[in-house]
Parts: sequence; structure tokens; C-alpha cells
Amino acid sequence: MTRRHRTVLILCSDEHDPRHAGFSGSPVARTPNIDRLAAAGAVFTRAYTPSPICVPARASLATGRWVHEHRCWDNAIAYDGRLPAWGHRLQRAGVGVESIGKLHYRRAEDDTGFDRQHEAVHIVGGAGQLWGCVRDPLPASGGGAGLFRRIGAGESDYNRFDRRVADRAIDWLLARADTPDAPPAALFVGLVAPHFPLVVPQPYLDLYPPETLPWPKLRPETGYVRHPWVERQSTFNRLDDELGTDERRRLAIASYLGLVSFLDEQVGRVLAALDGCGLADDTLVIYTSDHGDNLGARGAWNKSLMYRESTAVPLILRGAGVAQRACPTNVSLVDLFPTVLDALGVAPDAPDASLPGRSLLRTLADPEPDRLAFSEYHAIGSPSAAFMVADERYKYHHYVGYAPELFDLADDPEETHDLAASPAHRAVREGLERRLRERLDPEAVDRLAKDDQNRLVAAHGGRETVLDRPRFGATPVPAQAPATA
Repeated sequence: MTRRHRTVLILCSDEHDPRHAGFSGSPVARTPNIDRLAAAGAVFTRAYTPSPICVPARASLATGRWVHEHRCWDNAIAYDGRLPAWGHRLQRAGVGVESIGKLHYRRAEDDTGFDRQHEAVHIVGGAGQLWGCVRDPLPASGGGAGLFRRIGAGESDYNRFDRRVADRAIDWLLARADTPDAPPAALFVGLVAPHFPLVVPQPYLDLYPPETLPWPKLRPETGYVRHPWVERQSTFNRLDDELGTDERRRLAIASYLGLVSFLDEQVGRVLAALDGCGLADDTLVIYTSDHGDNLGARGAWNKSLMYRESTAVPLILRGAGVAQRACPTNVSLVDLFPTVLDALGVAPDAPDASLPGRSLLRTLADPEPDRLAFSEYHAIGSPSAAFMVADERYKYHHYVGYAPELFDLADDPEETHDLAASPAHRAVREGLERRLRERLDPEAVDRLAKDDQNRLVAAHGGRETVLDRPRFGATPVPAQAPATA
């Protein structure tokens, strides 16, 4: 394998639905820096998260494995280094690996494939959101975690943290530029925006007058009936109720978009330093996020659903040999493991042959038109496992114990018309279910996840003890204690 780049720079945001960006055609979102990155590189228009929640998605990004393989099911069972990560592979090849910012693994002391972690963010106390593991059966209500207690103009610890992360990334790049003979290296930069709390400095909020913004689609109060699995999760979380009024809902949307623009500014600062210090020519830049955000669609907020608002992620590559183009192949965060190795000329080990991912650089050179997209969810608020598969045209949602959903992405990209019960689409639905079952046994995986979670809950005192603990939503950044509900 021939080395193509000396540096790989991964910029990973949190909860960024790619449709809220100029490069994706948004008429509202202002993201000039990410747009310039997209204009100079390759944009994967059908990129998906392996799971629409932080910890499982990030474990998949690290290991290149699906959630049912690494078994980090939720925000309390985090990556601990026992499975090899792409960083371990680079270390064994003599490539330096560092991180700055949010990782959301178990704890900094675990060997997760980084030579150094700067400003690291991991799950609280190595235990995380234990109450989210109580799913067998799911309680009637989650009790809330105060996700929308604060919204609107202001400055949060997350805003200050993201600026600090960008500063550290700039310092890292400048130091590397001052060492002309520096060996190959990879840097993972974990930014938090636009993740809640939906608090953003006033200048960014001013970009989005709430009364001018589009209203979310498929609102229940206008007659839309949610799928029963989605309804169960929504009544557990009650996030729409927590917002309470349409005025606060509009402010929440404006604040999210303000955070997207705040994020864009931090990305722009890092890219300006990269380009200005002379490293751009031999650096592969990857911009992505761990999952999306529902932002009020179907009366849902935050992530955790199989719809594209939750499961789609931005994925942009820029670097030498990467032509500007839009690639419609279905791709995933599990593809980053082989991509990073490929970019730095590191030959995969024998166990890597079993990984499901494929280098995005190779996908650009040789697209796979019929590649199947895949995502799964076993975490907070879910009464049973949910799975998603998608081919070139159709997207299928499988809910254990519930009826499925089917959408025609060509005719209905917003996923507004469920075709699962349509006789004309029976063969499509059955074909996608068959492809899902060729990959795994949905019922067996659901049972495996719940068994793992039940053991963890028992180890922490049992169901009632765990449910009685104070709850927190946003994971604190360094030097900050978690706010309890």
C-alpha cells in the first residue's frame, strides 16, 4: 500500500444533521467554512451512522465494527480498548496518534489507541447514563434529564470547550508545521456543537430569527400519527413536552442552527491554520459527525430514531488526489477505520479482513452502487431493538415486536409516506428484511443487548436503585461537574 498523505485530520462534530448545511442545499443554514471544504473535496451524500446515539456510534467509528459486534449498546457501555481501534493499528506501524476534545469512550486511562489525549471527554465516572440501560421492560417515563432547561442566547461550557479544542488543534498543526521532518501522524478533533444544551452566543443566534424558520414536518398536533415504536420512545422521553410552547420550539430550532454556525466557525479556524501553515497538500481532512438530530420532526427532538434526521451524517474528504465530487454510494462511520489506514499507507492486519468497512478513498475510485446502508439502536427510550437498512432507492426500518416501515427515497426523500403495508411494495419490503436477516438475527440481538444491560444494571444495585439516581443529559467537559435533573 502506497502512502498518500503524511497527516490525517479528522474533525468530528456531535449531532449535526448534514441537511443543515449549505453544501447540502439548505436555504437557511450558514456554514461557509464547511461549504468551502465540501467544494474542494468529495461529499458522500448517503453517509449514515452505525447508531443514532453518541457512545455506540463512536465505538463503531473507533473499531470499524457494528454495534452488535462491539456490544457498546448505549451511553453507559462505552469503548474501553479491548477491541483494536484504527489508532492501535497506526501505533503499531509507527504512526503518531493524538486526540483533542470529545471521544466519549469509557475513561482516559484505557488504552484506546492514542499516544496522547488532550481535553478528553468520556462518559461520566466510567459509568455514564446507567438509567438508559433499564429497558427490559422500559419504564413508563424516563423522568427527564433537563435537556431543554436552558435554550437561547448565552454561553455554555460546551461553547467555551469547543473554542479551546479548536485552539489546541491549531497549536498542534502549527507545531507540526515547525517540524519539517515530522513522522506521519493522525489527529482526531472532537467538537461538541451542535449538541444540546441549545445555548449559543447571541451573534450566532441573530443569524436565525425564529419566526422566519421553517416549521418541522409531520407534527402530531396536525394529525400525524407516529409509528408505535416511535410513539413509545417519544412518550418515554417527552422532549417535545419539555419545550412546552411553539415559541420555545422555534427558539430551540434557531439555537440549533446557531450552534451549527458556531461549529462552522471553529472548523474554519482549524482549516485556516492547516492551509496557512503549509500542511494542506499532504493532509487528508475528514469532516463528519456521530449522528444527526430530529429537530422537531414528528414531534421528536435529539436523536435515537431510524429516520434520516437521526441516522444521516455529513461526510467530506479533502486532500491530494481527492477530486471534487458528490458520491452517492451508501457509506458509514465504520468506513473511517480502513480509510485512515489507507490514507497513511498502513497495511491492514489479518483480523481487519473481517471488518465491514471499506476505505472511502477506494469507494471514490470504485463505487459500489448496491452497497447496503445499516444502522441499529438499543439505547435510551427504546422498548426493543430498531434496525435500518437502505439500498439505492428504498429504506427499511425493522422494529422487534412492531410493524416495519418502508420509504422510497427517490420519490419521498423526507420519509413522509410509509409504504410497508403497500401490496405493490411487498417484494421490496421482504427483500430488504431478508438482507437484514442475512446480516443478523434481530430478535437474538435484541435479547443480547438487553441481557448485557440487565447485568450492568444488576451490578449497580438493580433496577430501582439505578432509576433513583440523579440523571444528567449532556456529558460534562473537563473541570465541570454534571448538572443533575
